[in-house]
Amino acid sequence: MRTAYRVETVRAAESALMARLPEGTLMNRAAAGLAAACAELLRPGLGRRTVARVVLLVGGGDNGGDALFAGARLARRGIGVNALLLAPDRAHPAGLAALRAAGGRCLAVADIAPGALTTLLGRASMVVDGITGIGGRGGLRPVAAELAERVTASGAPVIAVDLPSGIDADTGEVHGPVLPAALTVTFGTLKPGLLVDPARQHAGEVRLVDIGLRPLLPVEPEAAALTPAEVAALLPRPTGESDKYRRGVLGVAAGSARYPGAAVLTVGGALHGGVGAVRYAGPAHGAVIARHPETLVSPGTPAEAGRVQAWVAGPGLGDHPEAERVVHEVLAADVPLLLDADALRGLDPARVRARSAPTLLTPHAGEAAALLGVARERVESRRLASVRELAERFGATVLLKGSTTLVADPAGPVLVNETGTPWLATAGSGDVLSGLAGGLLAAGLAARDAGAVAAHLHGLAGRAAPMPATASGVTDALPTAWRSLTG
Repeated sequence: MRTAYRVETVRAAESALMARLPEGTLMNRAAAGLAAACAELLRPGLGRRTVARVVLLVGGGDNGGDALFAGARLARRGIGVNALLLAPDRAHPAGLAALRAAGGRCLAVADIAPGALTTLLGRASMVVDGITGIGGRGGLRPVAAELAERVTASGAPVIAVDLPSGIDADTGEVHGPVLPAALTVTFGTLKPGLLVDPARQHAGEVRLVDIGLRPLLPVEPEAAALTPAEVAALLPRPTGESDKYRRGVLGVAAGSARYPGAAVLTVGGALHGGVGAVRYAGPAHGAVIARHPETLVSPGTPAEAGRVQAWVAGPGLGDHPEAERVVHEVLAADVPLLLDADALRGLDPARVRARSAPTLLTPHAGEAAALLGVARERVESRRLASVRELAERFGATVLLKGSTTLVADPAGPVLVNETGTPWLATAGSGDVLSGLAGGLLAAGLAARDAGAVAAHLHGLAGRAAPMPATASGVTDALPTAWRSLTG
């Protein structure tokens, strides 16, 4: 599991470790890892120039010190290194001395003419961003923002020290300009902002350098991402004694006369979710049986469909009079329940909290905003806080769909899916995800695990589907996603 911790937790672990080690040990470990990553990218054929030139952007914190010590290591290898100091009076003294002793140059940004700065950046093979550290809040200051804009315009690849300047390490929020990185070299542990959008999209490839913090970090992180091996271990597999009922029966209440495709896609996702059988209840039964003849169909409501181990309700229900009855019946069922799309409209938190069986809500940002009574932009900018708030308000597991899908319980770390692709932003893709997660619920997975595993598989299928991806193509690619995990 790739784990991420809040700044307060990281600093406490760093303080405890520094008390046991000689002064400067942690910074030297971080600088060594950073310098190695930079040197790898500067190998012949990988840099922008025949002669390697590195520009360091140095702020007043420890990130600036990491950049300076890494720059000194690069300079000792014969690489030309220039450090641009945003706050010369607060730059790390030992780091400055080390860089100068190695032959690097230190220049105050305020003393460089705009034309000379443009030339310097234009000649750079790479830029190392050590402007702000994990404690940075509220976006970049004007001087740093202008410098970031110039760096971006230069086209030089940027290596971020610990995290890109301008993002919030704890929340993944972005307030104003950011200096996007091609590679982020982070130390000790991941930070939530490196996993969660909108910050994640600015981090590029993320590489973790071990500096010895792991034994001093708590068992429970703030956020985590399952590895492929962990997802594979959670996948339900039939045994020699399995039959379709032991593997789980999923009920699907989706679709309408206006939106029969939603039912077809939800059932399709469910049939690839490790479930033994699917019972469909609703007006789109003709379309469902035509596409998926193995489905057990009923034109009635969920209460009339027969016994199931879990329900999925909502995709394509529309606003017809029967939709409210459908939601009422599945909420009353004493089995795990996934609510999506139209079933989320006007959903009463008290009714969800009163259920004895697990509930999984799967909103996109717009639906989440409606449930919270806030603007969609607030959810999109504060995804981590929003998914936690929803889980707490409804007393349920919440899967917040998006570029980085998040799964949260009222307590415990938020799970982040890293397999997502923008190609999944297509009509009906969410219906497939709901069916897939529902199938995993019926097969016996806990709501949190079902959401995380379904998001992982859904992302893999989105990548494997013929391009440009469609929801039907994603459904058809789910077996490929399964095989990629199970061999």
